[in-house]
Amino acid sequence: MKSPRNRRRFLQMTALGAAATLSGIPNATIHPAKGAESASRKPKLKLGLASYTLRKFDLDQTLAMTQRVGLKYIAFKSFHLPLDSSPAHIREVARKVKDAGLELYGGGVIYMKNEAEVRQAFEYAKTAGMDTIIGVPAHNLLPLVDRLVKQYDIKVAIHNHGPGDKVYPTPASAHALIQDLDRRIGLCNDIGHTCRSGVDPAVSAEKYADRLHDVHIKDVSAAVRQGHTVEVGRGVIDIPKFLKTLVKIDYQGIVSFEYEKDENDPLPGLAESVGYVRGVLATI
Repeated sequence: MKSPRNRRRFLQMTALGAAATLSGIPNATIHPAKGAESASRKPKLKLGLASYTLRKFDLDQTLAMTQRVGLKYIAFKSFHLPLDSSPAHIREVARKVKDAGLELYGGGVIYMKNEAEVRQAFEYAKTAGMDTIIGVPAHNLLPLVDRLVKQYDIKVAIHNHGPGDKVYPTPASAHALIQDLDRRIGLCNDIGHTCRSGVDPAVSAEKYADRLHDVHIKDVSAAVRQGHTVEVGRGVIDIPKFLKTLVKIDYQGIVSFEYEKDENDPLPGLAESVGYVRGVLATI
């Protein structure tokens, strides 16, 4: 987890990143130009939002707040696009997301406890134009998931939920069950739950790099079951180490913020978290 370090070296970049986040100023206008060659070497991680962050807000508010913090990619929890929506409604919402300048890349977390729910998830994702289902399929349904990823060409990123979860507590527990299945079945590494399980998220990400399809980035107060979400950079996870690992493994998926704290007023903490991550990336 996070070793003792002087956070001051990130504060200036973080503050600038947060300011850009809330003002809508592109990063390029914040950081001094260092030449095309230097810029080309900067990490190009794609930052997005897991819409569970904004679970207390309606669709229009969610899109506006995602725009405000400067994130381009979004994965919808069912609060914002119910799983049982009609195909016409799903397409209408997908168009609204596109019109807002965002990319609806995934849906989740979607629980799949029976065959009907698995099939519903794939039809939902296909209709919305999503390329990833962030899901929790029951173990006995993995053969069906394996068949459907081939049929639909949609990835499934299995989400770990930490200590106390009996289905997929850690990325390792999911990987053990999917390693012989189609490679489009992979992991959504929720680094908060991974940390609470006593596992270093950076080590986990590198170990299972070939199956890392999605990331839920957050920070937690302690590397124990009772740890709770805090603003990214204020907790015990070594965020710089984790981001450097994603760059090292050439991670091509989305890094989605799932800020679970302050559900009635999440924007300040979300903006701080986004700014901190951008500040760290600017130093790599």
